[in-house]
Amino acid sequence: MKATREIYYRDRSSNQLITEIIDNEAFLRWFYENSLGFQVLNIAFNCKAPQQLYATLKRSSKSRANIAAFVEKHSINVEEIELPLSRYRSFNEFFTRKLKPGKRIFDRNPSIFCSPADGKVLVYPQLEAEQKIPIKGTSITISDLLDSNIAANPYRNGSALIVRLAPYDYHRFHFPVSGIAQGTVDIQGQYHSVNPIALAKVPDVFCRNRRAVTTFWSDQFGQIACIEVGALTVGSIVQTYQSGRVEKGQEKGYFQYGGSTIVLLFEPNRIQFDDDLIRDSMNQLEVHVSAGNKIGHQAASDC
Repeated sequence: MKATREIYYRDRSSNQLITEIIDNEAFLRWFYENSLGFQVLNIAFNCKAPQQLYATLKRSSKSRANIAAFVEKHSINVEEIELPLSRYRSFNEFFTRKLKPGKRIFDRNPSIFCSPADGKVLVYPQLEAEQKIPIKGTSITISDLLDSNIAANPYRNGSALIVRLAPYDYHRFHFPVSGIAQGTVDIQGQYHSVNPIALAKVPDVFCRNRRAVTTFWSDQFGQIACIEVGALTVGSIVQTYQSGRVEKGQEKGYFQYGGSTIVLLFEPNRIQFDDDLIRDSMNQLEVHVSAGNKIGHQAASDC
């Protein structure tokens, strides 16, 4: 099968169009662009045991030898990382790294909606009929994503935000606004990659993969469903918050090794996404933002 074209995104801070560097790209393309590779993926890798084995290897002390090369390949800014590279005892410990205080600032204005994580975003100001999110020429239903028709009802004709985290991104995620958070419900599933290469083959991957769902009653933006989607080689999704009152910018949790995705669902007429994100999302161009960056504000009709 002919290889997919290069993957581009816009870096919002520089406004430059960037070609994405994909870790293990040759293997990823073989898994998703070759019929034999896709069979091997589903039979040998798309289940819990090999994912746990891979996660164990990334937690071993020997894996720390890979940190320096990874940092250099992806030009990771070591000045913002909490600890010197020599202090991380494994690759996974580096992967789940914290940042120095003040490196991700959340706007304190309660009517400003901030990105919950570093990553590449797509926004959907109004969902299609029957609660669908368009993904790569097809669409996924909110009820499938939440694994519940009842849970999907508040978001009918609402809005959606997708944040895709690449392996080189900061992998801790935060509450984008203040409010009351319920406990998390885990939904079992598969372990597909969330890279666009995989989405071209499995466009409903967000409904297939293992995911964690938190219902969140925000102060200014109504009820929000926060969905963390696991992916190929993701060891686990770890929640660090306690249910109850949470504050804007507070850490919610982190992904262990692998690329991952966060999906947020909104009730109708609650959020107005920034114009540049709407424009690029209409063309399916992802935009890289950092946690705490403004991506929208409270909808005028809801003020």
